[in-house]
Amino acid sequence: MGYIHCCGALHKTRTFCLAPQDKFLLCEVDYLVRCPICGHTVVQLTRIDEADNISVIRKINKKAKDFFYKLKSHILYEIKPIKYNKINTGKFYLNYNEFGVKKRCYSNLSSLKIGIAENK
Repeated sequence: MGYIHCCGALHKTRTFCLAPQDKFLLCEVDYLVRCPICGHTVVQLTRIDEADNISVIRKINKKAKDFFYKLKSHILYEIKPIKYNKINTGKFYLNYNEFGVKKRCYSNLSSLKIGIAENK
């Protein structure tokens, strides 16, 4: 998933990989159907050639829709973002009793004080 800068913010777009033409190694199209702020349709073609030069073509509204329909025949596949679990914790909590109060240990087992008796 790519991003397009429009109206002072980055917006998530659908990203498509194109068949490289001429002397280009990589061609990608970012397609923003509707900007949430201004309502424009934005298409951005990004190409990288053999000398690592980047060329960007950007179209807005009607020209963008026409440009995208021209490129539709060259699209190989859509690049889907990888969905991953951002939280690497399990659902198991270690319940323990400290001074008669039930507590839960979430992560740090070395800080547990099990078996400590309060001395007076």
